[in-house]
Amino acid sequence: MKFRTSPLGKMEYMKNTMKLILETNNENEYLSSSKIIDYDSKNIQEIASHLSKDITDEVQLAKIVYEYVRDNIAHSSDINSSRVTYKASDVLKYREGMCHAKSHLLAAILRYLKIPTGFCYQKLILDDTTNPELRLHGLNAIYLKTLKRWIRVDARGNKKGVNAEFSIEKEKLAYPVREELGERDGYMIYAKPSKNVVNALKNSKTLEELIENLPSEIQGNRPY
Repeated sequence: MKFRTSPLGKMEYMKNTMKLILETNNENEYLSSSKIIDYDSKNIQEIASHLSKDITDEVQLAKIVYEYVRDNIAHSSDINSSRVTYKASDVLKYREGMCHAKSHLLAAILRYLKIPTGFCYQKLILDDTTNPELRLHGLNAIYLKTLKRWIRVDARGNKKGVNAEFSIEKEKLAYPVREELGERDGYMIYAKPSKNVVNALKNSKTLEELIENLPSEIQGNRPY
């Protein structure tokens, strides 16, 4: 099979035989800021500077930033919050967000530190009991120039039954994908968050509304 090549390096099969696919070959698209990935905000720049102080190894830096977002920004449902955040600066300000919001913050910090970062989505049943419908779950892909490849990470936040880790070997994401239940993994690395997801976040006033509004499809709307 012919692998895609780009300024970001050659796509390759990882040890778990998964293939990641770039949405665009333009490296700048994975480093850009926006109204959602707003790393021009002072609080984003301050935390990025704090986390990167005296760190010269790129892989170590990416791991430190990932673990900060995973462990220090609460997943809204885990703390029974009703707040809905989506802009990276607000996720940091309020120190909480759903998986998608936390992925926005992780991307903002890493991009400010010149580490290309994109967005990936899985179609999962997020609640097996009260709401067994497929919804998009958000995570990130990070390009490590020293390794010349992308890795996926899930900053959702760990709890009982969820143990995601930063790994340059085999992926350690938050949830297994149960294809027998219709769940699907997404190997595309998007440069911008899904417009469907952003609209759900922006238009939901409470966490309960957001759970109902989260989309199950990326297609149909171009990424936001």
